[in-house]
Amino acid sequence: MLVKAATLYYLEGKSQAEVAQEIGVSRSNVSRVLADARKNGIVEIRINDPFGRAQDLEAQLVARYGLRECRVAPSTGSDNQLSRVGALGAQWLIDNLPRDGGVALSWGSSVQAVVDEIPDDASHENIEVLPLVGGLSIVDSARDGNVLVRLLATKLGAQHRRLYAPAVVESLESREAFLREPSITGVLNASRRAKIAIVGVGNVGKGASSAIIESMNLSRTERSEFAASGAVGDCCTRFFDHEGQLVESVVNDRVIAIDLDELGSIPTVVGVAAGAHKLEGTHAALTGGLFDVLVVDSDLALALLNER
Repeated sequence: MLVKAATLYYLEGKSQAEVAQEIGVSRSNVSRVLADARKNGIVEIRINDPFGRAQDLEAQLVARYGLRECRVAPSTGSDNQLSRVGALGAQWLIDNLPRDGGVALSWGSSVQAVVDEIPDDASHENIEVLPLVGGLSIVDSARDGNVLVRLLATKLGAQHRRLYAPAVVESLESREAFLREPSITGVLNASRRAKIAIVGVGNVGKGASSAIIESMNLSRTERSEFAASGAVGDCCTRFFDHEGQLVESVVNDRVIAIDLDELGSIPTVVGVAAGAHKLEGTHAALTGGLFDVLVVDSDLALALLNER
C-alpha cells in the first residue's frame, strides 16, 4: 500500500482524494500513509534551491504530513513575512504553471501575497484563472477572490471568469436561487476542473473567519449549534474540524463556493499561510489532507512540527 500510494501521489500527480479512492482508505488517512512511506525510505525528497528557503523544515513537514512539496520562508522578525511567503508561493506557481487548463484561487491576504509577487508575463493565453468562492464584501477589495482572479489573469495574459455571486448569503433559499443560475454553476464547474488551486486558511473566531460568520446573521440557536460543531478552521469559506473534515452546520447552507471534497479532487491544492497564529487551522487542514503543497514561514513551520 505504501509504494502504491507514493507512486500515485508523487509520480503520477494524483490528488490525495484520488489516492484515497484507489487504495481504499479515507482521505484523512492518505497523509499518514504518505508520511509512513517517507519514514520507511520508500520516498526520498531532494531540494535543489541552495538559498532563500528553510530546507530542513521543508523536509520535516513533507515527512510529517505526507505532502508532495513544501516551501518555507525563513522568518526574519520583520513585518514583511507574508510577502516572503507570497514570493515563494509565486515562484512555485511559476515553476508549475500548466500549458493550459485552469488555475483556481480562493481569497484573502495569503493568496493576495502570492498574486502580488507574480511577474508580468503575458504568454499564458491557454490558461484560465478561476474563482473558488463568491465575492466577499466583508474584506478589503484587494483580497476579494474575483479581484485576485482578474489580477493574476492580467499578469499571465490568461483568460479568466468572474463568479457573480456573494460568497455568503443569509438563507438556504438565497443560495439555491443563485445556484439555479447557469452563469454561476458554470463558473463553479470550471473551477472544479482546475489543475491547480491556490488557497488560504483561517482560524475560527479570528480575523476574516469571524467576519464570515458575523455576515451570516445567524440566530442564537444557530450560533450555538455552530459553536458546538467542533469547527476550528476554514478554507474557501468551508469550515472544518480538527481532523480537517467538513462540519455539519447551517453555515454550509449559506455559502456559495466549491466544497471541500471538490477541492480535494483538484490535482494540486497549494495551501499558503504565514505566522504561528495560523497553527490551528493549518494543522487541521493538513491532518485532513486538504493540501498537496504547503507554503509557509518558519514560525508556522516550527509550530506545526511541535504540534502533537
